[in-house]
Amino acid sequence: MALTSLALRIAAPAPRLTEFSRYLFIGPHPDDIEIGAGATVAALTAAGKHVSFLICTDGRFGLELAPAGTTPEALIDIRKAETLAGAAALGVTDVRFLGLSDGGGYTRQALLEGMARIIGEVKPEVVFAPDPFVASECHADHLAVGETARTLAFFAPFGEIMALHGAERADVSALAYYMTAKPNRFVSTGPYFRQQLAALQCHASQFPAGSEALRSLTLYLKLRRTEFGLRSLKGSAEGFRVLGKTQMHCLPEAK
Repeated sequence: MALTSLALRIAAPAPRLTEFSRYLFIGPHPDDIEIGAGATVAALTAAGKHVSFLICTDGRFGLELAPAGTTPEALIDIRKAETLAGAAALGVTDVRFLGLSDGGGYTRQALLEGMARIIGEVKPEVVFAPDPFVASECHADHLAVGETARTLAFFAPFGEIMALHGAERADVSALAYYMTAKPNRFVSTGPYFRQQLAALQCHASQFPAGSEALRSLTLYLKLRRTEFGLRSLKGSAEGFRVLGKTQMHCLPEAK
């Protein structure tokens, strides 16, 4: 098995993420993209790449650190505005919202059809989504979004199948999981960490200025970028589990 994996890595290596032109980052909630891949987003937009965001749920139940008295309905509008500000801080102007209810209050079919429609409109070459195979992940929205993204990343080039979901085809060449425990590709992000932090600070309902939540998250991101930087010899990096078309089907040894 190890020999087969090595042969596959040599014959069909995972795609290099910076070699493409069009990217779609899919977030289960507002702020997930910034946490999982914010510095990479900034690096791509700085290089002139076309980057779009898709936020699947409205984040209405993220009330723990929101101002006292905030209702779920009010938080929806707050978090949408925060998302647009955070995206702008990373150089992204194309932001789409499915508006599904936070906390799994939707059908998988609604998620599938909504995500398929956006993929067909944006026509990304690379789709980013949270890794649904992380053993510790318990949030239903992260699991559902990751699973749906991998299904559509594979089926996107098939026009007849996408039409069944009311969507156009798209030539997706790679799926990149963020928030993953098994990265196989790394993006150098040293100059863009400050932009990532600036984008996170736009999500003040979740990470109020000066809060322990913001301090803890900042420390985590600093440690993560250092670890991935050491592993990839890039100094500072974000890591992703990347699957190209070759790795997406019938190859259990693919890493």
